[in-house]
Amino acid sequence: MKQVQINTILPKSIKDNKNGLNYTLHGDYYLPDLYPRESDSIPLGRWGREYKQYLEGNRPGLYTRLILSGKLYSVLHDLDYQAQKRYELILCQMKTAEGITESLKEKNQLEWVRRMNSIRNRAEEIVRAELIHS
Repeated sequence: MKQVQINTILPKSIKDNKNGLNYTLHGDYYLPDLYPRESDSIPLGRWGREYKQYLEGNRPGLYTRLILSGKLYSVLHDLDYQAQKRYELILCQMKTAEGITESLKEKNQLEWVRRMNSIRNRAEEIVRAELIHS
């Protein structure tokens, strides 16, 4: 059987008017031209990085959709801000509820550190459960 080679020249790039993306030919495939926006260069905080890692591992469809829509970093920055505020609020409320004061810090530093570490760990778990893994 004789092979027939069809010489078709594909355009180097195409524009999809439906979603506004440009695609460039790489080998046999068209790949979207995705460039970071200015907001993407702002460093993420602890909670934003943790949420990004959660999305990559557990919600790949949502992660890809956010990347392709260009909304990933705005979502991560918003969540980072909300999670940090929630963490600080929980920390303050727990300190008040458990009676941890500066006088305890002056009297017994090791006890103050032990109790503060306990509060920090619990507050982190609450924020993770409410905002990161939900």
